[in-house]
Amino acid sequence: MKNKLWRALVEVGFIIFLFYSNLLMGEMESSSAGRDKGIWWDLHDIFTWKNFTVAVVAALIGYLLVERLRDGARDDGKKQSSPVEKNGSPG
Repeated sequence: MKNKLWRALVEVGFIIFLFYSNLLMGEMESSSAGRDKGIWWDLHDIFTWKNFTVAVVAALIGYLLVERLRDGARDDGKKQSSPVEKNGSPG
């Protein structure tokens, strides 16, 4: 249980990091104010409650979808590897 929680926190945190790095790159590239005022202004501009809410919701949805895909892949692997189910007798 502890490993699952740690893994979930790491994966959600990584998705949030990717979200904010994407926002920062967009701010640096397309915003003329961002280029003129510098990185501290850019950071202040992207770290808002609205952006944080979007980042957390998107990260949780992404985590749940990836876990669902992982569980499906694990179930498929278990079903295909049993020699008893294929021909009715072991070996």
